[in-house]
Amino acid sequence: MRLGAIAAAAVTALTAGLIGAASASAAPEGCEVEYQVTGQWSGGFNANVEVTNLGDPVKNWDLEWTWADGQRVTHMWNAKDKSKAAAAKATGQGHSSTLATGGTTSFGFAGSWSGANTDPAEFRLNGRLCDGTVSDPSQPMTAVEQVAAMQPGWNVGNTLDAFGGDTGGETAWGNPLITEELLQTIKAEGYNSIRLPVAWDYEHTGPGPDYTISSERMERVAQVVDWAIANDLQVLVNIHDQMFTKELPDDPENVLAKFNSMWGQIAERFKDYPSELSFESINEPQFPTDTANQDAHTATLNVNFYETVRATGGNNADRLLVLPTWVTNSEQPHLDALKATIDELDDEMIAATVHFYGFYPFGVNVAGVTTYDEATQQDLVNTFQRTNDTFVDNGVPVIVGEWGVLGYDYTRGAVPNSPQYGELLKFFQATAHQAVEEQLTLMLWDAGSYLNRHTLEWRDPLLKAYMDSGFTTLSGTASFDSIYLEKAGTIADESLTLNRNGLDFEGLWQGDTALAEGADYTVSGDTLTLTAAALTRLAGDRAYGTNTTIEARFSDGLPWAIHIITYDQAQLSDVSATMDGEPWSGWEPCDASCFAIPTEFNGDQIATMEAKYADGTNAGPHSWTAFKELWATYRPDYEAGTISLTPDFFNEVRDGEPVTLTFHFWGGGTIDYTITESGTTVTGTSA
Repeated sequence: MRLGAIAAAAVTALTAGLIGAASASAAPEGCEVEYQVTGQWSGGFNANVEVTNLGDPVKNWDLEWTWADGQRVTHMWNAKDKSKAAAAKATGQGHSSTLATGGTTSFGFAGSWSGANTDPAEFRLNGRLCDGTVSDPSQPMTAVEQVAAMQPGWNVGNTLDAFGGDTGGETAWGNPLITEELLQTIKAEGYNSIRLPVAWDYEHTGPGPDYTISSERMERVAQVVDWAIANDLQVLVNIHDQMFTKELPDDPENVLAKFNSMWGQIAERFKDYPSELSFESINEPQFPTDTANQDAHTATLNVNFYETVRATGGNNADRLLVLPTWVTNSEQPHLDALKATIDELDDEMIAATVHFYGFYPFGVNVAGVTTYDEATQQDLVNTFQRTNDTFVDNGVPVIVGEWGVLGYDYTRGAVPNSPQYGELLKFFQATAHQAVEEQLTLMLWDAGSYLNRHTLEWRDPLLKAYMDSGFTTLSGTASFDSIYLEKAGTIADESLTLNRNGLDFEGLWQGDTALAEGADYTVSGDTLTLTAAALTRLAGDRAYGTNTTIEARFSDGLPWAIHIITYDQAQLSDVSATMDGEPWSGWEPCDASCFAIPTEFNGDQIATMEAKYADGTNAGPHSWTAFKELWATYRPDYEAGTISLTPDFFNEVRDGEPVTLTFHFWGGGTIDYTITESGTTVTGTSA
């Protein structure tokens, strides 16, 4: 039987280390599929599938179908099997992953059946139904198509949204001016859109009743938008200021007058711009004086934004408009409230937006959540699934306008474990992968932590590779990225659990040299065991720290690094010091404001820290947990040999009462240390 598809308006692909580009302009696309059962027996069958591309070339194709009778794929050849139960999915591999115009590829599979073996009713190539027709590129893109073409996106964070500071304006928060070269770099790195957060208020907007936005600010934003569109990037412009809109519950007349005036001016300036420009109502709306009605206040802003922009006419009559939930929260009540607003507006060119920074305890290393554990994984799956169920499945596209982890900040220097590096890689790749599964478009929040704006180079190319690859592949990993060997101890066999993620494990390598299965390692089920002999060789002279790094390789995706580390138990010294008592913002480095514990780390690193009083109750901030937040309350400095406790920690410690700190180390041990605050003097003693 033959079926066809208008192929997806945008395809996210990973080729030559870059995510494939997708233009905001539609291109002719379509396909057809021939499906044939080639053999059938009791409980099983074989089938062949042939895919022909009728439109523009498609990179990294995938084909999806479902069975009404519960059949399952049991084995697939000439394509990668990405099936999940009755939802079957095949993706191209190697040279067959690209389909030229008129190109054909085929694959086969074995399946199981029970009761009936009805052919699939439809196939979808890269998300679009097959019917043998070809799309008309002259037709405007739908909201769903346009949002899909934005994948992936990048925030120019802490730049046009910056204000104050000694320098003022765009550079006030440490980033350089936006240049066309920056946007060209972003495009070359595989991004298809930028989110441009803009502070229009403060020194840029005059007093009421006109609230005139300065021409300098308006034209600077226009310059950046022009550069982006000229370099084939879609642009999402918002009002990033929340300060004046927080007053909406107490002063609705003046807040709405200002909000509507600002959006009226912005919309009028850009009303003739092409569809590659879209508008977002406001960033993270919040109303601290009336939390009971926060969804209603959010709806008020969204509706006023919508009506103001549409009323300006021109291309704003059908421009894509993006509406946030309250504080861009993705809990179900807030999703439902925004869905009700969108239903009432009854406009097909609307998208929803939420933000995602992961499971909070994981993202900031608090409450003892130090790994990408089951709770963290489930939080990701649940968040994206309910967002899909509420909006995407009902025809409303979703932009995750900001994503990342809260604890990842390049200004912290070489402070690992916020979260732990290997667990961070898992999170970033899984987030991209889950977004594709749930058809959500991601826009990375980057305030300078990922791309160094001064050098236009990625600060961590491996992390970038994990983000990129998640859009097409979920790599194999292991339960941890390190094996710690105690320097004073006898080396024994060490085991890790493989997370195959549907891939085949293909062995261990040290550089270009393959380790020998049997002599160097064994695999039993998902348990990978390195032998004592191999670890002894890999540890070499057993100097403190990382002795070598090996790779676990799988049939697809990125290799998983495993670091062989030698350590001894850390040593914390007694110390007494006077805190300087100066005001401290929490963003500042730890100097005389902090209490520094001299520490010999001896190759080990801290996983987390507990703080308790003598009666067993929790001490310090986040009193609901004994495990304190990394960086906010304690800061290890492995180069300087200190663990610093911050003023924020001492602000919530009872004066004169000893506090027992328990430091948990990745090497597996714990160390107790007692601190006592007495006025401005703090005394620390080892157990």
